[in-house]
Amino acid sequence: MGEITEDQWAAATGALRTAVAADDRILLVCHVTPDGDALGSMLAVGQALRKLGATRVQATFPGPSDLPAPFVALPGLELLVDSPEAPALMVTLDAAAESRLGSYAELLGRVPSIVLDHHASYTGFGDLPLVDSGAAATAVVAAELIARLGVPLDRGIAECLYIGVITDTGSFKYALTTPAVHRLAADLLETGLDPGEISRRVFDTRPFGAVKLYGEVLGRAVLEPENRLVWSTASLADLERHQQAPYVLEGLIDGIRCAAEADVACLLKQVGPEEWSVSMRSRGSADVSRVAVALGGGGHRAAAGFTGRGTPAEIMDRIRDALGE
Repeated sequence: MGEITEDQWAAATGALRTAVAADDRILLVCHVTPDGDALGSMLAVGQALRKLGATRVQATFPGPSDLPAPFVALPGLELLVDSPEAPALMVTLDAAAESRLGSYAELLGRVPSIVLDHHASYTGFGDLPLVDSGAAATAVVAAELIARLGVPLDRGIAECLYIGVITDTGSFKYALTTPAVHRLAADLLETGLDPGEISRRVFDTRPFGAVKLYGEVLGRAVLEPENRLVWSTASLADLERHQQAPYVLEGLIDGIRCAAEADVACLLKQVGPEEWSVSMRSRGSADVSRVAVALGGGGHRAAAGFTGRGTPAEIMDRIRDALGE
């Protein structure tokens, strides 16, 4: 899906204004194991709705409710609940497929839904889509929605949006980083944000055990020059041995993808017995979203992922087959 039409913006903002005026319950839901873009977009929209006059806004995500350490100080966290009340309107954020919403996908079709997303692999669910595959982050779509609702930026909303932008652009180094993205970042910084402090908190602060774990995972990386592929694994045993939470693995793919001899990088992160969360990155030649969609996931041409089942060797065989098709 390309750019969002004026009719789509009008329908979504109209639905939100109607829900706020009626004091309806509004539920914001982002994807399982949320990253900075998912959480930041959700909490920014939640804070904006409160400024608009909404009194019954809740936010949540499926799965364990523990937040990654870099995000435990985000503004708007008081909106998060483990067991939300039945809503009159649901807004999903940064989830390209129903499966990413866990049990909350059951609300689709039962209550009206607005979808905020930027993934090219968006499956088309929901009643009112605000999906722009050319946007660098869902936070970019969220920022536009907030502006169209007439809510001025404050420091809390801006920090959430800024974290969404910097996490999904890799601090403004990925291909979808446009002049408009930099203009948005400038507007967000004008509220008084400290970009250095935010960057240190989000990207540059990890426990020493995570540093040791990174060394092991990078040390076992496998380069396949014939396939222009590099990959590695991080198991539950690795996490336990170094006493680390799964979130510390989120930036590790960047240490693997820098291999000059490879076009595609993969990191297999174990989440259960014979179950692995697979992150994929491409330098440009390969479309890893096509591979991820074929294997049950989604994403973008240069960054995608899926959940694989089996042994790492079996999963890598599937990836090689999909890359070769």
